[in-house]
Amino acid sequence: MSREIIRTENSDITARIFGVGDRYVREIEAAFGVDIRNRAEAGGDAIVVCGEEDEAVSLAARVLERLREEAGKGDEIPEQRVSYIINMVRDGEGGSLESLDNSTICITSRGKPIKAKTVGQKKYVEAIAKNTIVLGVGPAGTGKTFLAVAMAVKALRNGDVNRIILTRPAIEAGEKLGFLPGDLQSKIDPYLRPLYDALYEMLGAENYAKMVEKGVIEVAPLAYMRGRTLDDSFIILDEAQNATPEQMKMFLTRLGFHSKAVVTGDLTQTDLPSGQKSGLAMAVKIIAGIPDIVIHHFSDRDVVRHKLVQKIILAYERFEREQMQRSKKGERSSK
Repeated sequence: MSREIIRTENSDITARIFGVGDRYVREIEAAFGVDIRNRAEAGGDAIVVCGEEDEAVSLAARVLERLREEAGKGDEIPEQRVSYIINMVRDGEGGSLESLDNSTICITSRGKPIKAKTVGQKKYVEAIAKNTIVLGVGPAGTGKTFLAVAMAVKALRNGDVNRIILTRPAIEAGEKLGFLPGDLQSKIDPYLRPLYDALYEMLGAENYAKMVEKGVIEVAPLAYMRGRTLDDSFIILDEAQNATPEQMKMFLTRLGFHSKAVVTGDLTQTDLPSGQKSGLAMAVKIIAGIPDIVIHHFSDRDVVRHKLVQKIILAYERFEREQMQRSKKGERSSK
């Protein structure tokens, strides 16, 4: 029987580590096959980890030590955060968690600090800060768009740029666009709604409206970017998997002096017509390796929505792999 002890400063920190109804500790026990108990001691609490295997006990203790650091900051620990730390430690990447700090990207209109929640998000934010063009590619729920908007607002507040431009291809609307009521702006607004939501969160509806009126913020379909040169701007192209190769080339060549561009997309959710190539997929291959351009790939670990989203993504990836394997077997048998 192996045993390790993690000491905490007080019962409040211990309670945050254990979670409501001890659910965090139960999740750690299930992940590593160990037994975890709390023991009161003079000067604080002690969390005791016991198990048959030395490595399992060591890994569980490492998770608890990381949670102790999180709990020591005074905030409640989100459930998704616990699952993320468990997965990272179990996969031998616990050391990279040290790169996550408490740095705030920006403050929302409600005073909430926006921070990177995963190592992948941290690297994404750092890439945006250091490079002129960043392509953020990965599954839904990884914060690709939200963090890009947060970095844009930070750059605007710091005076690094004079305006923010957010755009999306409306190609997924297809013929359905004409059936929506109202003028052209009313028709395209539903497709730009996620960008509006992110800006409202950062700036507040009133400040957002003022900035739009002054031309400091522009939210428009990708087609509106043609023929323009965008200087002193922070430009975000969202849902780029739905841009055609021609549209992607057009967007990337709009970049002017003292500007940054962030392109986000999920290559597994392309809404282009059958047979049409994704401009994002081509760009990832074509511009890789060019200095001052970074292609950042998110994984299912970076999903910060409900933990079921991560499981759904993994299930779809598994299904697609099986479909590809069946297809290859079918091709070989037909020869």
